[in-house]
Amino acid sequence: MARRRRPPRPGALTELPPLKILSQILLLQSIWYAVATVLILFSALVAGKHFSFDLVLSWRALRGDTTVGWMLGLVWMLNSFIGVISILFFISRSKLVPDFALTLHFIHLIITSLYSHAIPRNWLWWALQVASAGMMTSLGVWSCQWRELRPINFGGGSTSSPNANNAGDSAQNGEASAGGGDEEQGYGRGRGRGRGRDGAGEYEMVGMKGEEQEGPHPA
Repeated sequence: MARRRRPPRPGALTELPPLKILSQILLLQSIWYAVATVLILFSALVAGKHFSFDLVLSWRALRGDTTVGWMLGLVWMLNSFIGVISILFFISRSKLVPDFALTLHFIHLIITSLYSHAIPRNWLWWALQVASAGMMTSLGVWSCQWRELRPINFGGGSTSSPNANNAGDSAQNGEASAGGGDEEQGYGRGRGRGRGRDGAGEYEMVGMKGEEQEGPHPA
């Protein structure tokens, strides 16, 4: 007898298939490098420095004994702050933020080492990666939790107007029932006026023909 396959547990790869995870990592990495390139290019032009991709992909430019190195450090921290926004939009799950943030910096380490043909040896570069990963993780988890705990809005309009209308209708129905007694329900005799149950309009109660022709009973 063939063994029955166990159903996949909730939260497994059925919710996050490998292809989707890979596409999200590539998207975040591309945005991270694109924003960093724009910020470093702008900073180099303002400072009057020559721009090259060594400022983006090489660890040798991040030195603690030069002004350019500290400027690049501040730019990379700003880039990581902007990366929190991209994580909020494309990940949106707080428990996945540390994995994506650390993967982002690990890929950056590999690309930087391959581009420079050496593992980074500047203490400023390593301190920057630790600070950047910590900021992206903490702010990313906080922002995603804030988004997850927001109340769900179903698009309903203001509730004050319908409540006011319902209160007015209840008051009118109460007055009609107090004045007319059971005439609204059809138990009264003779003539009278009342409102329908649905509040659509008024109706007039007219006595039956047999009752109008019936004379007074003898005492």
